Amino acid sequence: MDSTLPLKNALISVWNKDGLEPVIQKLKEIGTTVYSTRGTAAYLKEQFGIEAKTVESLTDYPELMEGRVKTLHPKIYGGILARREGSNDVKEATTHQIPLFDLVICNLYPFWEKLNEDTDTQAAYVDIGGPSMIRASAKNHRFVTSLSDPEDYPGFLEELEQQDGKTTLAFRKGHAAKAFQRTSHYDSMVAGAWSETSSLPISLKLSPQTPLRYGENPHQAAAWSGKPTWKVLQGKELSYNNLLDTEAAFRIPQDFKAPCIAVIKHNNPCGVAVGDDETSQTELWQRALEGDSKSAFGGIVAFNRKVEGETAKALGEMFLEVVIAPSFDSEALLQLSRKKNLRLIEWSNAVSSNFEVRPALGGWLVQEADQEKIPANLDTVTNKEKEISFSTWEDLKFAWLVGKHVKSNAIVIANHGQTVGIGAGQMSRVDAVEIALSKSPKEKLKGAVLASDAFFPFRDNIDRLKGTGISAIIQPGGSKRDSEVIAACNELGIAMVFTGTRHFKH
Repeated sequence: MDSTLPLKNALISVWNKDGLEPVIQKLKEIGTTVYSTRGTAAYLKEQFGIEAKTVESLTDYPELMEGRVKTLHPKIYGGILARREGSNDVKEATTHQIPLFDLVICNLYPFWEKLNEDTDTQAAYVDIGGPSMIRASAKNHRFVTSLSDPEDYPGFLEELEQQDGKTTLAFRKGHAAKAFQRTSHYDSMVAGAWSETSSLPISLKLSPQTPLRYGENPHQAAAWSGKPTWKVLQGKELSYNNLLDTEAAFRIPQDFKAPCIAVIKHNNPCGVAVGDDETSQTELWQRALEGDSKSAFGGIVAFNRKVEGETAKALGEMFLEVVIAPSFDSEALLQLSRKKNLRLIEWSNAVSSNFEVRPALGGWLVQEADQEKIPANLDTVTNKEKEISFSTWEDLKFAWLVGKHVKSNAIVIANHGQTVGIGAGQMSRVDAVEIALSKSPKEKLKGAVLASDAFFPFRDNIDRLKGTGISAIIQPGGSKRDSEVIAACNELGIAMVFTGTRHFKH
């Protein structure tokens, strides 16, 4: 048989009604008869003047139990599941006056919006008929087109345009795969929310959505899974490493209300700067770049403010992989358009996941993202309490927040809202201190502060700071040798603040 099939009958039952109008108008144009559940039928008539045949008129049953039972009926599922050839299905459908559905448009109750509600409220948003119709239409994709998300509609309309009002088997099979991905994710979301063995209301949806050229290395296959809440404005295709580093960069400015620019290289910040509304953006960029201008080459730059034209001109003077920001003004876009391979990402609507997922021993580790900022009760444990100035306190908080984004063992040295040296990913905390100091210009160490992501196990970390000019340290505390570390700070005249919270990042 011809693999392209016309759409004589459509069944539409949707919670999310976004984007329906062009689809409905196209179905009207090609002469498709539309069947629908009561609520969707009323919407189609009110919004588009489309008289859909109701499911109730087909089944001769009203919607029962406040709409809980609408479509679970042989006249619905017979019409979806009937095979058009190689069986007696069509004959049976004719005998029982069952229309054959060529198109099913259905999406699901938004259970994901109720994850923080009580179980009874959540149960009301567990869809039964929707997943069943989606799965049935996907199962029978040889003959039925299944659309299970409004994002499917533009591609569907393009298919109809190219195929003269029909759909191909390849198109139907592709959307069948998407349908099963969605119902699988939906069911696992409910299971995760109600599981008594997990405190995390999360399910894994790792089905590839966007294939990437390769992974961390060319011999590794890779894909990005998810719905983009960001927009690529220009540049080459994003790679696996680009996406990984851009996520790391994107998270840093979000931790600051003040204007912030962060430069990332290999998943670690190499320079971060904050200012105020009076600070020019070009100055802020130069301060971020000065944090480690050598490492910034080929890096990712993240903003939490609109990128301005003058700043873009400065960005264009060096090789960068990605710039991500809430928006770009017209002059910035013009300046950066000259860098044809530079990726520009607008993240005005982007969000980071509240959870992090990693593989471990054939399974998965899932945890809440580290969203801790500045603890309410910072404890000054040295005898320098009265000598900590306001600006030093601000630098301590700044360094502490930047340290949260540095791989452990992590040390951040900062001065006047600017990182001046970062030691990342070291097996020894002393080595992390040494690296941070080696990257710090001596003139910027006077009055600087130092942040450590976890406690100092020995005083040797502090002793290494003798004569550097560092004035204060912020760290979690909690070591058996805290008293020795505090004593070392008192001997060197360095103030020390305990947070009571650590920021390991492995």
